[in-house]
Amino acid sequence: MSDGVRVERDGPVTTVLLSRPERRNAVDGPTAAALADAFREFDADEQAAVAVLHGEGGVFCSGADLKAIGTETGNRVAPDGDGPMGPTRMRLGKPVIAAVAGYAVAGGLELALWCDLRVAEEGAEFGVFCRRWGVPLIDGGTVRLPRLIGESRAMDLILTGRGVGAAEALEIGLVNRVVEDGSSRGAAEELARQLAALPQRCLREDRLSLLEQDGLDEPAALANEFAHGVRSLEEVQRGLDRFRAGAGRHGAAD
Repeated sequence: MSDGVRVERDGPVTTVLLSRPERRNAVDGPTAAALADAFREFDADEQAAVAVLHGEGGVFCSGADLKAIGTETGNRVAPDGDGPMGPTRMRLGKPVIAAVAGYAVAGGLELALWCDLRVAEEGAEFGVFCRRWGVPLIDGGTVRLPRLIGESRAMDLILTGRGVGAAEALEIGLVNRVVEDGSSRGAAEELARQLAALPQRCLREDRLSLLEQDGLDEPAALANEFAHGVRSLEEVQRGLDRFRAGAGRHGAAD
């Protein structure tokens, strides 16, 4: 594992920490490789259910480390394998939550978009700041951003490179929760624990169906949903038994 990436585990919750405060958590080649490895290990760990990605020191991630470009620690740029920022081409079988403090810009925005959910602090800021330097979005930004917030809004952010605060990000659907400054990691880990407490097979199959439906016509998407649903049926009897015993009445979580 790179010095810029640490992993902490608390039961079913795995927290992957970007820790390069001297570079505002910018990602160079070794850091990108360490991020990808960390998420591969999380996906393969049968005891791990949900991951949180967080940048230490008050910044989520300022993007690729531009000072490393052209050096032996530059980011890997190839059409196959891991993305320049690391895990951005991976489709995991389990959810990942971004806990965003400070800037999530350029490649850092692309890392946040790769996650399933985004919890942002009030002072967080998102943006395609690489527009200023002629550095392209190459880790899914032009793909995931319009799918998440719509083509018109995505075009605005991608062409202008303007910053988007947490309130606007929530309004346009770029983030799912806004929390007080300094609390994003704790809030994301609490959300992760809530997800981890749910029946996992059904949660994971429904998640994959949602991700895979994009680009499919309706009959193919429905068939794919059915296939995922059938794989979840082994958990249904346990859920029905809990319901019949009185769990979940009046909207209670359990």
